[in-house]
Amino acid sequence: MEELKELKARMQEQRPVDWESFPDIGLYMDQVVSYLPRQLIHYGDGELLTSAMVNNYIKDGLLPRAEGKRYSRTHLGYLTAICVLKQVLSVKETNRLIAAGTERKRTTEELYAYFCRQLDAALSETAQSLPEEGEEEDLPRLALDLALRSYADRLACQRVLDILAQHTPEPKRSSRKKERAGK
Repeated sequence: MEELKELKARMQEQRPVDWESFPDIGLYMDQVVSYLPRQLIHYGDGELLTSAMVNNYIKDGLLPRAEGKRYSRTHLGYLTAICVLKQVLSVKETNRLIAAGTERKRTTEELYAYFCRQLDAALSETAQSLPEEGEEEDLPRLALDLALRSYADRLACQRVLDILAQHTPEPKRSSRKKERAGK
């Protein structure tokens, strides 16, 4: 099937840009919202990112506040990771995972490079599992296999995050949430 070949090719080739390839000037919100979908493989009509989502990520402490009204490489790196992780993790789980990375005293650039390497490995592994040739009657089996692997990976991820939560403090809340909690 041609569609499977196209999916496999995209999963083998399409990757987010590296840190140095991010725009070196701050972007406004509408520019960020239009930039991010180009970072990721995306199918369907649903919006990958909206300004309301960005504002909620800031409010929930997942994303640093904009610098004035501009978003930097740091924001683009975080948003790339958040847009991937939100496909399988809750906001709270994503926050815990991001906080665990930042607690290890790595720069945002180092964390983003690690994220990209791991994403590359995951996409390559899944692409390898896709058949070179397939018939329409094979699609239900393939979809079930992929869904069950996703379930198993999510189950393991949730347990690892639970273990991590037992060994690390709660992620810091954004200053806006702190202000509201103090009122």
